[in-house]
Amino acid sequence: MRIHIATDHAGLDLSHHLITHLRAAGHEVIDHGPQTYDALDDYPAFCINAAQATVDDRESGIEALGVVFGGSGNGEQMAANKVSGARAALVWNLSTARLAREHNDANVISIGAREHTIAEATSFIDAFVAEPFSDEERHARRIRQLGEYERTGTIAGKDVDGR
Repeated sequence: MRIHIATDHAGLDLSHHLITHLRAAGHEVIDHGPQTYDALDDYPAFCINAAQATVDDRESGIEALGVVFGGSGNGEQMAANKVSGARAALVWNLSTARLAREHNDANVISIGAREHTIAEATSFIDAFVAEPFSDEERHARRIRQLGEYERTGTIAGKDVDGR
């Protein structure tokens, strides 16, 4: 599987570890940065690039997921979710990592690098990568509704005001 990674200065050590770990597990890892430590760097571009590459790969039929992280993971998730077609989930334990894939078919995971040990974060990512989408109709229907809103600003028959 191809895995796109992005972070900011807060997650640089985790990024280096994950690249080695995921490659050793047989994954193709693409690092969207940063490459060096800069305490004043800005995560949005890194995370948006990783999410966009994930969406582009999946639309091209390439099996791909994204992993973004920073201090809390919140801003990184928000940045990734600005990409049309990205479904980024903030994950804080094994259950949320698995459910992000199983129920929401999340294609990007976000983790707070300052909130977890490297071992914990690695276990969340491994669980996320290993978990398949359930394909249950109720979950697929909800994902279609999110996509419809993203494209049109409304959800047919659901009383959503697209203002």
